[in-house]
Amino acid sequence: MPARTSAPRARSRRTAPSIDVVILTPRGRRLMVLLARAPAGSRERWQLPWRSLRPDETIDDEAAELSRQTLGSAPSLIEQAGAFGGGRRHPSGTALSVAFLALVDRQTGEEVGGKATWHAVDDLPPLPPRQRAMLESVRSSLSARLDQSPIAFHLLPSTFTLTQLQEIYELLLGRRLHKASFRRSLHAAWLVEPTDEWRSEGRGRPAQLFRYAPKKRRGGRRGVRFGG
Repeated sequence: MPARTSAPRARSRRTAPSIDVVILTPRGRRLMVLLARAPAGSRERWQLPWRSLRPDETIDDEAAELSRQTLGSAPSLIEQAGAFGGGRRHPSGTALSVAFLALVDRQTGEEVGGKATWHAVDDLPPLPPRQRAMLESVRSSLSARLDQSPIAFHLLPSTFTLTQLQEIYELLLGRRLHKASFRRSLHAAWLVEPTDEWRSEGRGRPAQLFRYAPKKRRGGRRGVRFGG
């Protein structure tokens, strides 16, 4: 009978871990996160995109599919950010959630439509407690990894000015950087190489466009060291 088959399925959804995706993009000098409107009757109006893990899918595949469906295209980076539980409430009611970080550049972010909308991470609506913890953990991890990981480039188009790159680093660090010192550190790390293209950045002279350098140009160096 229907009642006998639906109950095990409901229990399966509650016991399966949830897959949650923290999707970030830059907009001006603010870092934005993509939130989906919660179903009617939920305690909070907004949630991170999430779904329960299906028995026939892997965690990574579920996260990648959820990100594509939410964005309309694949993110430039998606990686596992950690597992969360600890008694914090989650919309699924499950005891365990696996969070993923996804990054997109500004242009891709502007093309997102549907039920999901961008919200500034420093001015968020109330979120389910476990999802709030996920977002805070991801933000802290990004700042801590910037010195040694080229993660900032995933928030930029394929070619960019050095001013644009510095703005991304400042956005993720939460502080201003000295222009000359930043560029010295950047060139010392062999992370970028110039192109033959130039772009106007206001009333001054056009700025040269750069791209993320191939690994063979970087040697053993990674990231940009900002010093103490």
